[in-house]
Amino acid sequence: MRTHQIFARLEQEPQRPDAPVPGMSRVRRSLLGAILAFYGVIVAAVLSTSWLVRIDWQVMLFRPYKQWPEVHAFLDYFVVLGQRGPTAVLIAAWLGWRSWRQRTLRPLLIMGAALLLLNVTVGAAKIGMGREGPHYANVVGSNEMFLTGDIFPSGHTANAVVTWGILAYLATTPQARRVLSVIAAVFALGVGATTVYLGTHWVSDVLLGWAAGLLVLLALPWCEPLIARAEVRILTLRDRLRARLVPGTPDSPAGLPPLASQPLHPVGAALPDGPPARRGDPEPVTAGVARRTGPRLSTARLRAPERTHPVRADRPGRPVGSH
Repeated sequence: MRTHQIFARLEQEPQRPDAPVPGMSRVRRSLLGAILAFYGVIVAAVLSTSWLVRIDWQVMLFRPYKQWPEVHAFLDYFVVLGQRGPTAVLIAAWLGWRSWRQRTLRPLLIMGAALLLLNVTVGAAKIGMGREGPHYANVVGSNEMFLTGDIFPSGHTANAVVTWGILAYLATTPQARRVLSVIAAVFALGVGATTVYLGTHWVSDVLLGWAAGLLVLLALPWCEPLIARAEVRILTLRDRLRARLVPGTPDSPAGLPPLASQPLHPVGAALPDGPPARRGDPEPVTAGVARRTGPRLSTARLRAPERTHPVRADRPGRPVGSH
């Protein structure tokens, strides 16, 4: 492949007209209500120390990381796909390239809104319920709630759902949306199961993390009008700053016209030896310059010196007395 073909594929393209902004449809509202009810059921089951808490303790005492130690090293790296810092940088780089190609800030603004919702909702739930993790549990069989922990719901799991799910949310074709949805589901399920394997989260933490991430993705259409207004304001501010900082011409200082376009005398000013100049008069010739400069400067000094051409040696001189 030639170089110009590579750059042709990387050049900017307009936004696809067949990619409508997702709206809050009836199906999405139904899913949002179902996930919200599931969220409440998980919290109630943990608060009441029900069968879900018993499953948490059974899995923790089983110690999966000791049962299958051969996959421990791989899962230590795989769980990074749920950490907020590395995944946010990776997804932001991809969405930034898409924003540049499609000449829109919507992908980056969608990601910013999703991460803001995730941090606010999940962070408030973590701090409010204060559950301790498996490694810091105090009493066998207790729910470990309202202590000093911050692991309920699982932040790794919720972050994996949101960051990888944004790619499916911003897909421009149905086929791409299906493929990216499968990839996001694999990463979200894998990261949640990995935290249980490593013993850093209870099973109920992971279940609530999945629900918290899905709630953020399903609520994103409510943020679309605000995101559209923010994009217009940011682009308007960019254009104003560009108009102030970029000079009119590259050869002149900022805010000043080129020197060649400035008149020698202001319009209407009286010249030393002539009438006042009028708008539209032609530029003065050399003789006019001599007249403006006064009697001290003669026209002979303005004339170019006459050139003397030497006679070539191979051409004979003019004979004397010939006509």
